[in-house]
Amino acid sequence: MDSELPPTLRNLARQQQGVVSRSQALRAGLSADMIKFRLRGGWWQPVHRGVYLTFTGAPGHSAQLWAALLGAGPGAVLSHETAAELQRLADKPAESIHVTVPWQRRIKAVNGVSLHRCTRAGEIVLGDSNPPRTRVEETVLDLAQAAATFDDVCGWVTRAFARDLTDAATLRAAMGQRSRLRWRGELDELIIAAASGDHSVLEYRYGRDVERTHGLPESVRQAPFEGPDGRRGRRDRLYRDYGVVVELDGRLAHPVEAQWRDKARDNAAAAGGMQSLRYGWVHVRRNACETAAQVAQVLRVRGWTGQPRPCSPGCPLTRTR
Repeated sequence: MDSELPPTLRNLARQQQGVVSRSQALRAGLSADMIKFRLRGGWWQPVHRGVYLTFTGAPGHSAQLWAALLGAGPGAVLSHETAAELQRLADKPAESIHVTVPWQRRIKAVNGVSLHRCTRAGEIVLGDSNPPRTRVEETVLDLAQAAATFDDVCGWVTRAFARDLTDAATLRAAMGQRSRLRWRGELDELIIAAASGDHSVLEYRYGRDVERTHGLPESVRQAPFEGPDGRRGRRDRLYRDYGVVVELDGRLAHPVEAQWRDKARDNAAAAGGMQSLRYGWVHVRRNACETAAQVAQVLRVRGWTGQPRPCSPGCPLTRTR
């Protein structure tokens, strides 16, 4: 049956993973009766109102994305978690497909689709994207706008920079186009940190809550190194003048093989004359003061003559002054 379609519609269906809309089929030359004939015969399948699969069998994920777009109508673009998935910003598909439509459009709910409306829908789309999706920086800001916690915001921003998906100037320019934006002040701070090398929420929190809040010297982020076997890597934090390395591990689970890799990194640092410290979520998020006190003690042993700063009357660093 596919070979019997008008060439224009056949090519369009191929581009759209086998999904077409009723309006596209009519414009290509099919009549309403011809569409009904294909549906009744089982050669086509309705998936949303006025949207059809031009094949039998279950649709794949890409076909589902196209069906959601066509179901949302003209000007629709994939956005939020769905755009993040296509842009390598998210590592797995969201539970529902997120689509943004022009603000003035009023459409009925589409099954399995989370609809968003935007006054700038025509400006935020990534040029020549197939299927149409928002630009990376717009995706980051959309996700920040919808984020429930600051850690979620931090995760989207740091991941975008760590994966070389955007840069500070581009993200700030996109921020400037939005008159209303949640977390604006925090985003400015996050952009500076992420552009400087904070590649995760944990790294950002270490720099803010452990290092800066307690007056520790500024460390080098993502410092390159070469191991004894010639392999190259990066240290999360390096206090170069004092030979102190801080590794930050945000993994909730810690497989045995990962533990051995960590030990190998720590041993390599020790072999090079460095003191290696390793911290996880509990150390940085819940016990930032105690972690700062420990780092300060090691730095002073290694020659730092500065004075750490307690963040509050109950901070452990009040006992070191």
